[in-house]
Amino acid sequence: MSNLAVANRYAYALFQLAQEKNDLKKVNEELQTVKAVVESTPEFVSLLSHPKVTNQQKQAFIQENFTKALSEMTLNTLLLLIERKRTDILVPMINKFKELAYEAQDVAEAKVYSPKPLSEKEQDHIAEIFAKKAKKSHLEVTNIVDSDLIGGIKVRIGDRIYDGTVKAQLDQIGRKLLAGTR
Repeated sequence: MSNLAVANRYAYALFQLAQEKNDLKKVNEELQTVKAVVESTPEFVSLLSHPKVTNQQKQAFIQENFTKALSEMTLNTLLLLIERKRTDILVPMINKFKELAYEAQDVAEAKVYSPKPLSEKEQDHIAEIFAKKAKKSHLEVTNIVDSDLIGGIKVRIGDRIYDGTVKAQLDQIGRKLLAGTR
């Protein structure tokens, strides 16, 4: 079985448990914290995958460093992955859990590209407008500053892109001019 399929199974099992206990949002936030640690600390990944470090040592390290930050459910999931030598699927499992949790909560993730950082108020306004377009009750907005943009914004929700940048508008005018239409 592929690693992605295994990651999906673990994510789905954790999702069902979290949903049963009404802890979807909390568990998702905790998993995103773990993912941030994994992505920003290569030494952490090296420790978890090192063959000479025993499972007991890895589990003790996790308990020592994450007990205060994680709920029992999330902590036990990490310990189970270590026990079963499946730490290689940690990030794909977290990504799948996030996808399942967002779907259950009617939430979508939006990446908003802008030439300058957006204020909290602007992000909330964009979330409100584009949530309706995406047919979701709420959008989680991530602002990405792209200095190549002249002005306007580009919003990506899943596989849909709403491009309201000046560059896109200029490109559209250029295509119309070349085609000879107004």
